[in-house]
Amino acid sequence: MNGQNKVSGVVLAGGLARRMHQQDKGLILFNNRPLVSYALAALAPLTDTLVISANRNQELYRGFGYPVISDASPNFDGPLAGILAALQTAPAHVFLTAPCDSPFVRTEHFQKLLQALCSSSADVAIAFDGERLHPVFSAMRSHLQDDLQDYLQRGERKLQAWFRRHALIEVDFSAEPEAFANINTPAELQALQSDEGFG
Repeated sequence: MNGQNKVSGVVLAGGLARRMHQQDKGLILFNNRPLVSYALAALAPLTDTLVISANRNQELYRGFGYPVISDASPNFDGPLAGILAALQTAPAHVFLTAPCDSPFVRTEHFQKLLQALCSSSADVAIAFDGERLHPVFSAMRSHLQDDLQDYLQRGERKLQAWFRRHALIEVDFSAEPEAFANINTPAELQALQSDEGFG
């Protein structure tokens, strides 16, 4: 990317994690590392600016060395609210998004999303594992900011529905769907940590 095409990234750690008994998922240890650290490590080599979207434990998240932002609303309005806050805070031509609870994603996966977006006229590139989309793993153009703000102000919250309003590329990761495995429950945390094929 040249200087006129800066890339920003956001790690989305702003949810309530109800299925994780409302523990702050990004701070839960996975193989002795906080979950959020995996997404930060994957995004950092590709981004000029990287922020963490968190609505709780902001001081702990600041300890990872990146700016921490919160949603404009205190209502935990979902990942789109975190994406909008990041778009407003860290201006760039292209944005990368990642969840805080997927420890197997790597820099090369985001590089592939970035390349797919930048080599096309699309507005958004989203990971597709061969069976389903993973819209929290995305590369998007920042000009979508105003439309996203309008969408949220109308009370809409669905991430995939908003993406489908725009020119969308599905980026094929069917050869490695495990990269997008995420952790929502204590049982999933235990199962993935004990799986010798990962980590």
